[in-house]
Amino acid sequence: MTLTLITLDWVPDFPRGFVRDLRVRWALEEIGRPYHVETVPMQPKSDTHRAMQPFGQVPIIRDADLTLFESGAILLHLGEGTALLPEARRAEITQWLFAALNTVELTSVVWVSKVLAERWPEFFGPPSGEESKAFARQALKTRLSEVETVLEGRDWIAGAFSLADIAMVDTLRVLAGEGMLGDMPILSAYVARAEARPAFVRAMADHMAHWQRADATMARTA
Repeated sequence: MTLTLITLDWVPDFPRGFVRDLRVRWALEEIGRPYHVETVPMQPKSDTHRAMQPFGQVPIIRDADLTLFESGAILLHLGEGTALLPEARRAEITQWLFAALNTVELTSVVWVSKVLAERWPEFFGPPSGEESKAFARQALKTRLSEVETVLEGRDWIAGAFSLADIAMVDTLRVLAGEGMLGDMPILSAYVARAEARPAFVRAMADHMAHWQRADATMARTA
């Protein structure tokens, strides 16, 4: 059955490649599940959007009678009964999926938000002081060093490639784009290995094509 992925109708250039619908696209490509895309306006948030996602965020999926939000919950749903979440490794994979989103990404967002506030305060609020930024950077570096230690000698975070790698790598990709992994060869290689997977390449191509079509639509209606 074809699944519906719901994402934003348009975003500016800077988050393209990092909007979290990419995680869902990637998982769907890995398991070979067909899907089509519907959109909700970026602004203003519609009542229809908030009825599906009370925080006005994306991604959202509609799978038969189920409507589901939060990328981690969606990944767990999609992985059920597939090689991305084998029963024998379910607990370990779930552990690392939560670690990616609740530990690594949470620490990442604090630092990244401070960096981006310097470039786009209209989106991310007033810039922080240098001391606050340095503290956030050090906290993040500590977390990344801990993940790098775990990955030493491993290709993937919990055995064979799994949902946990989709969540962890997509979190690390943001940091790689900001140069945070430059002195972390194990994490850099891990991200590169994941981005070379055919499913990721297809997912990224579709993700970027979506924004390009949105630009064309805006240009026609301007």
